[in-house]
Amino acid sequence: MRWLEMGAAYFLVALFAIGVFDLGLSLYELLVSGRFTDPNAVIDLIDTVLLLLIIVEVFQTVIAFSRNEPVIRIVINAALIAIARKVISYRPGEYASIEDAFVAAGSFTLLLAVLILAFFVIRQVDIEPLESEL
Repeated sequence: MRWLEMGAAYFLVALFAIGVFDLGLSLYELLVSGRFTDPNAVIDLIDTVLLLLIIVEVFQTVIAFSRNEPVIRIVINAALIAIARKVISYRPGEYASIEDAFVAAGSFTLLLAVLILAFFVIRQVDIEPLESEL
């Protein structure tokens, strides 16, 4: 199992490196083409950065899990970043109807509120690794 965890961690590092390279290429293309003032292009760039942050959080989750450390804070952080990514890149025009767009927006709002509440609750609770697992 340890080898599988380490394999997943190395895979995430490789994905992160590819993502950083892709981000650099995208930024270069924006600067060369002069589209760096296009709001949609900037949002796509922010989307890529947030995706890289999610990869970092998942990597931290794998490492913490392999060390028998608590992972709930890391998972909530990753979920917050993921929902923030969805909110930032939200485009109502991508939905089939206005009702679908409102349902998606309401779902994002509810999920974000629950995750923020969970974030503050977890910050208030001191989670220690279980002594029996060490």
